[in-house]
Amino acid sequence: MDWESFIKKYIWDDDKTPYFVSVHALTKYQASHELFAYTLFIGVIFSMIAIFSLTENAPHGVSRIMAFYAFTVASSAVVFGVTKHVLAACYFALAPLATLGYFLFWGFPPNLATIDKAFLVAITLGLQVYSLRVVAIAKAYPTMPDKAKDQ
Repeated sequence: MDWESFIKKYIWDDDKTPYFVSVHALTKYQASHELFAYTLFIGVIFSMIAIFSLTENAPHGVSRIMAFYAFTVASSAVVFGVTKHVLAACYFALAPLATLGYFLFWGFPPNLATIDKAFLVAITLGLQVYSLRVVAIAKAYPTMPDKAKDQ
């Protein structure tokens, strides 16, 4: 059994997981797959944050403002998933930055070790960097070719 091709088939596919393909080399098919995965991820995470913020179990108690913001981010992810509009991408691309602002002004959830805090900041910064790619894809999406040039 060829493990490399077996694993690659499920983890890496140039059409369905083009995360290391340049934005200018993407086709609409590739971009759609990449954008779907990211918008689904952001939409689910911020939907859960919106619901969780309305409970007493949230780190800082019930926060209707946090719930409303998380709902708007999740909604903009849905709008972007349907329309691929650049403004919707810009709005939910700022969500990791807002998360960092939350950590700065309201602090981290209680009882977290320093390594946990560093991990949360690193993940949030990584999402922010990736969000810039999402905005770049959204800007280029209308002019992307439907198929690769060699097909």
